[in-house]
Amino acid sequence: MASILDKPIKGRGALGNPDNRFDSCSREAFDDGWGDQPPPHPARELIADASRSIIARNDSPDVPFEQSINPYRGCEHGCIYCYARPSHAYLGYSPGLDFETRLHHKPHASALLRKELARRNYRCTPIALGVNTDAYQPIERRLRISRELLQVLLEHRHPLTIVTKSALIERDLDLLGELAAHGLVQVMVSLTTLDGELARRMEPRAAAPRRRLQTLERLREAGVPSGVLMAPLIPFLNDHEIESLLPAVKDAGALDADYVLLRLPLEVAGLFEQWLQAHYPEREQRVMNRLRDCRSGKANDSRFGHRMRGEGVFAQLLAKRFARAHARIGFAGLPALRQDLFRVPRPASPQPDLFDPC
Repeated sequence: MASILDKPIKGRGALGNPDNRFDSCSREAFDDGWGDQPPPHPARELIADASRSIIARNDSPDVPFEQSINPYRGCEHGCIYCYARPSHAYLGYSPGLDFETRLHHKPHASALLRKELARRNYRCTPIALGVNTDAYQPIERRLRISRELLQVLLEHRHPLTIVTKSALIERDLDLLGELAAHGLVQVMVSLTTLDGELARRMEPRAAAPRRRLQTLERLREAGVPSGVLMAPLIPFLNDHEIESLLPAVKDAGALDADYVLLRLPLEVAGLFEQWLQAHYPEREQRVMNRLRDCRSGKANDSRFGHRMRGEGVFAQLLAKRFARAHARIGFAGLPALRQDLFRVPRPASPQPDLFDPC
């Protein structure tokens, strides 16, 4: 469906399914006289992913990790601003409602990870878990793929980082606490706003802001070092919260905080503008005009060194405000991750190891 819905669907971020940019044809809406009927609620569809590897490598100079694992492709949280939406086009789907409902999962992820860690040329550097789509989105409750990955990483003493906006991570505090005791884990909670109504519209199936603060508290109680990402920062929607959000997350247990200016790659720009028209029509032009001021006159700027912060007077103002609020609060900072404890997996053998203690 390439048309835009008149009303948002409860629990979904996108207002439709724009055409896949790789399609050879396009579709348009046609009024057949039934326009007064409520839009259908798209059903969730789970598809097993046949990936033969699990670790993705990254050499981007403005991303602080070299390796990542994404147990899922597509994300049920439905965040309208998600920069990962365009990646669904590679699967033949729309970055709109398809991204939120047609979800790929990797059932053999833990076995693939163990195999890759055992390779002779493998070099241990922290693995970022769930950076493209959330490793703790709702389907993880049943599939438990992320938990299985944590078990493998703990077994082999491998460092990792996690970014999530889900309270489901609390289920794995037993594993995270043990990883933290060895200096092997950092968790970043994505918290865009303290405004529950804005969060409900913008991130319809993610945890409520107050729940994410509670998750920070429980991570602190379990000894798991954690911080907060105010991502994305959006002009005239949540940028006014910088000075109130940072003290709140510090009180909840965050050891550090950072931000990313809203990114709108490819189809995300159109989806976000449609969302603004539906939810905040009076702010649409102000938001987009100010964002373009920060992106060299465009809705998006993908250049390394510019895409995370933007440029220009307003982008500089945001950076100064965030830096001053950060310095005033006095975050302790996240501890460094250890990489010297890594244990290379060994193939199973019925013969006992000569050097294993009895």
